[in-house]
Amino acid sequence: MSITDDDTERMADEECPGPPDLESALLGETISSAASHPPLIMDAETSLAEVLKCMREGDRGGVLVVTEGRLVGIFTERDVLLRVAGQAIDLQRARLGEHMTPNPVILPADASVAFALNKMIVEGFRHIPLIDDQGRPTGVVSMRDLIEYLSGFFSRELLNLPSEPRTASRSREGA
Repeated sequence: MSITDDDTERMADEECPGPPDLESALLGETISSAASHPPLIMDAETSLAEVLKCMREGDRGGVLVVTEGRLVGIFTERDVLLRVAGQAIDLQRARLGEHMTPNPVILPADASVAFALNKMIVEGFRHIPLIDDQGRPTGVVSMRDLIEYLSGFFSRELLNLPSEPRTASRSREGA
């Protein structure tokens, strides 16, 4: 029994779903191309009140924590929930360095999108700091950044499917 060209194409599609340029972007593009915002970087001695204000005003899910310009930690929404919320903490006096996650997993800014995505999924991270050769933070990539980046490889029809998978789209009457 011979395999036809159609069978070969179908097997290739099953093996690598999605647009053909997606695989090359995952492996060839650097993670810095997916980071959509400049990082919010704050000194470890900053008050929690100031940090929370900056996160809220900047609509950011995390802050990179530095001491003398070098990355020493990360403070995310998860840290707020697990280390700050419900605790008797004076936010004006409490320092960022006391409530951050120290020594976070980091990636060089030239790591591939595929490597970062794998690291985030396997280890359960929503944010990963990006650093330069001297250990200084250059960016942060979030799971949201990666989803937005990857969604650019799919057609509008796929991204605009109904919110309920078993519900057909209805056209609005009178529109």
